[in-house]
Amino acid sequence: MNLRDLHYLIAVADLRSFGQAAERCFISQPTLSTQIKKLEEALGVQLFERSNKKVLPTEIGERIIASARRILKEEQTIRELAATAQDPLAGNLRLGAFPTLAPYLFPQLVPIIRRELPKIRLMLIEEKTDALLRQLSSGQIDAALLAMPVEDESLHITPLFEDEFLLAFACGHPLAEKTFVKPDDLNGLSLLLLDEGHCLRGQALQVCRMAGISEEQDVRATSLETLRQMARAGTGITLIPAIAVREEDGLCYRPFQAPQPSRTIALVWRKTTARRVLFEKLVLSVMAIRRKTS
Repeated sequence: MNLRDLHYLIAVADLRSFGQAAERCFISQPTLSTQIKKLEEALGVQLFERSNKKVLPTEIGERIIASARRILKEEQTIRELAATAQDPLAGNLRLGAFPTLAPYLFPQLVPIIRRELPKIRLMLIEEKTDALLRQLSSGQIDAALLAMPVEDESLHITPLFEDEFLLAFACGHPLAEKTFVKPDDLNGLSLLLLDEGHCLRGQALQVCRMAGISEEQDVRATSLETLRQMARAGTGITLIPAIAVREEDGLCYRPFQAPQPSRTIALVWRKTTARRVLFEKLVLSVMAIRRKTS
């Protein structure tokens, strides 16, 4: 057994396909299948159930795969320690963010990183929060920009800034006459929300409970931009985080009366990482962006 075999094992487990796993590992399918078979023979157990339509880990296979992930995570930590000892501000940086933040913060962050961290090769990942946490835990990404709270004792969490929510609606809406929106102004109204799985949905539902308003049950969007255009078209009202506010004809925004609802954005990384110096530098970069835009 070697580390290469563990990479093959995890690729098959992730993709549930020997063909796709072979493509990920840049080898032929027969070679990968042979190596997995040899691994099973060496261990004396069957790791996968195979059929023409699907590949599924066996019960013992699941436990061995979980152990393999931990081993490869430790291998990566060793490599990071060695690389960091040479230059902590060089190498690959795999940075994640969720969909209602990434399109608005990444474009501002990339030129700063290129200027201040020229030896860093930046790889950006946009995924929902649950997926980012899994990738962070497994070592697939190095750090992530997430909305608090993040409940995981293995992660270091550094709050960066507050991102206030504004109410968005068509400019012909009666709320356009208001300077600030109070909870009583929303009585009887319904809010357009994102579909399940988006952290912004949970944050918006908290605002709904605070203001005593309901969700528009017949309409759920898959992106913040869809919500924005639905509000602009007069379909309903919605919440837009301040970082995503864009002035458009026919669309109005109004802040809430204090205390304003908001989400706290944080940079999150593994406590075991050897790249703390890099992430602390990244924290300063994000805070510098917020000072310029606030």
